[in-house]
Amino acid sequence: MKFITDGMLGKITRWLRMLGHNVKYSNKLDDAKLIEIARKENRILLTRDLALYQQAIAKGAKALYLEETDEAEKLAKLAQKFGLKLEIDMALSRCPKCNTRVISIKKEEIAGKVKETTYRCYSEFWKCPKCEQIYWQGAHWKRIRETLKNAQNLTRKMLIQNIKK
Repeated sequence: MKFITDGMLGKITRWLRMLGHNVKYSNKLDDAKLIEIARKENRILLTRDLALYQQAIAKGAKALYLEETDEAEKLAKLAQKFGLKLEIDMALSRCPKCNTRVISIKKEEIAGKVKETTYRCYSEFWKCPKCEQIYWQGAHWKRIRETLKNAQNLTRKMLIQNIKK
């Protein structure tokens, strides 16, 4: 799925990219340019700006207003609205920084490019072919998995609430 996010949604941009979605982001684009890109490239505009959301809808762009403040809540809303899978598949994952699909690389290829302890403790690595950032599933993945699990639970609760209505 393709999105464009406004300058207030940098964190959710990174989450969506890790989940494998193509997300354009810049905190330098004005509202008119965001709407133009959304329409021209058939992207869904995600925003925390109600006026921008209303303007985008009025101009025929696909858009979603995200009033949630917690990342798990935002992810749950996106999953519920667009049927997003809230699991990271590294074969589909994109670089959180530049939006390029990451590729698996051999451990030997990153020798000297990460801290020695990281090199010793982990065996799987991925690299962004564009910005050359190196990734691994380190200690921070516990937080990532917790956030995704919370989002999955919230999505289930939303589904149950919608069924009861």
